[in-house]
Amino acid sequence: MNSLRRTLLLYLLGAIVVMFAIGGFATYRAARQEIDALMDYHLRQFALSLRDQSFGPPSAPPLTPPEEAFDFVIQIWDSEGVRLYLSHPHSVLPALAQYGYTTVATSEGDWRVFSIPLQDRVIQIAQPMAARSRLAADAALRTLIPLLAVVPLLAALIWYLVGRGLRPLERLAGEVGKRRPDSLDTLDVAGVPDEAQPLVGALNSLLGRLDRALAAQRAFVADAAHELRTPLTALQIQLQLLERAGDGEAREAALAELRSGLQRTTHMVQQLLTLARQEPGSGAGSPFVRLVPADIARQSLADHAPLALARRIDLGAGQLDDSLSISGDAASLRTLIGNLIDNAIRYTPEGGRVDVTVEAGDASRPCWLRVADSGPGIPPDERERVLDRFYRRAGADQPGSGLGLAIAHSIAERHGATLVLDESPHGGLLVSVGFPADIATGAP
Repeated sequence: MNSLRRTLLLYLLGAIVVMFAIGGFATYRAARQEIDALMDYHLRQFALSLRDQSFGPPSAPPLTPPEEAFDFVIQIWDSEGVRLYLSHPHSVLPALAQYGYTTVATSEGDWRVFSIPLQDRVIQIAQPMAARSRLAADAALRTLIPLLAVVPLLAALIWYLVGRGLRPLERLAGEVGKRRPDSLDTLDVAGVPDEAQPLVGALNSLLGRLDRALAAQRAFVADAAHELRTPLTALQIQLQLLERAGDGEAREAALAELRSGLQRTTHMVQQLLTLARQEPGSGAGSPFVRLVPADIARQSLADHAPLALARRIDLGAGQLDDSLSISGDAASLRTLIGNLIDNAIRYTPEGGRVDVTVEAGDASRPCWLRVADSGPGIPPDERERVLDRFYRRAGADQPGSGLGLAIAHSIAERHGATLVLDESPHGGLLVSVGFPADIATGAP
């Protein structure tokens, strides 16, 4: 279990222990410097205290060796360099004296040595550095032991204080846990610590997006149910007419109406599914790849050629710039171009004209896809409305679901593109889709 409280406790205690270790080392170094200064002073005073002592000739019997606890080693030479006294006969110190303070490296470790000429003799006092290190370590340890003894108490205090600091987060978690699935109101930021404010802000932003997504989904379901009710009712009526048909001619007419109704209903359901796949968060979109819009436009023109031929529409292409490439979902872009061409053909009178172009734009929108027709067009005050789902202009004589432009608009938004409705050079509607500036020019 990854506990934030336990993690903070471990981090804080670890930091404290590290600081204790650093403090202990600093205390040791300071104590060592103090002890070195004090012991050097003692070495000098000890040497000076031997100035008036008498020492026999070298042939005199040796003095009793000092106790093992005695750290100092004493050597005394006369004026001719003959050693008169050595306190530790086994000493590894050199037999020659260097005046003043020196540090001598021996097989038994480093020694601190002080030598001074006094009257007719030379006195040398030496002390092992290990003794000084031991004294400094003992001093540092005596300083740290009281601090180490309070570490358990410090751990308990940190555990309690961290728990108090985390209580606002626990209250926040409890508030979120008690909410119903449909309760997407923003969280109250009162009493939330400053460090948790970004988290609460991100949660509130997420709740707002979820609320908008659910509202759009509910609206979509309600609109779809409302729009499907009419064609399904018509199908039921047409089925009843078919059942009541008294002769073959009436039956054929009823079958034709039923077949046409089924086609319209199937087309609407397909449009609804297409629109649902374009909804944010649907997860149905394919990864974006590099593609050439001119190639997609040519394929869509070929797919709609039979419909245009049946309605005697002059379906053609203006400029199709193959040097322009974009990053997008090929299937969605085929749906976008197909819907625009299909709408243009359906609303253009027989003998009219529909043109498709792919051309370069400016720096902000370097690639533009345009579909222009010679149909009735759309008045400026309705151009925003026709992008809404299921919206159909009053008096429209062509059957449809009112989803074609809504689907195209949704796909354009998913690609970061701009969809603009304007008057075409042929007198009808001009639909332009401009892709954003991060789309590179030049074929992939």
